[in-house]
Amino acid sequence: MFPPDFLAAAEAVLGACRARGWQVTTAESCTGGLIAGLLTAIGGSSDVVDGGAVTYSNAAKTRMLGVPAALIAAHGAVSEEVARAMAEGARRTAGVDLAVAVTGVAGPGGGTAEKPVGLVWFGLASPAGVATQSRIFPGDRTAIRMETVRHAMAALQKAAEAGRYV
Repeated sequence: MFPPDFLAAAEAVLGACRARGWQVTTAESCTGGLIAGLLTAIGGSSDVVDGGAVTYSNAAKTRMLGVPAALIAAHGAVSEEVARAMAEGARRTAGVDLAVAVTGVAGPGGGTAEKPVGLVWFGLASPAGVATQSRIFPGDRTAIRMETVRHAMAALQKAAEAGRYV
């Protein structure tokens, strides 16, 4: 299902988490569970992966992660503020060391001048705090989602190796 380089990236994330004794969880909107699916495609991942939340709707972000509805109303679901709140909520709810959150516009529709198709916000919560970043990925819906997964794997690996989001 996943290409070999994606599986290798997942193995690297799991190895880095194991070396630190960390568990990880995901909070996914535009990827719909692909990040958790990739991590759990690796045999033995259950010692690192606690679980994941697919929070595709705004209501799910609020209900499952505790993202304030007012925050979503003020900034939109695809925003730095919501990515941060998703990561914090996922880490807190799961009681784990590391949480990655993604929220974006995968297309083909839904983009605006301020938030174009391909815009994805990432949040990563660790014991050192929470950091966010955005990327705009080119391509169609599938390409955007896969690049989001690739970027999330790289961020998770760096965070686990460094003990914080870098």
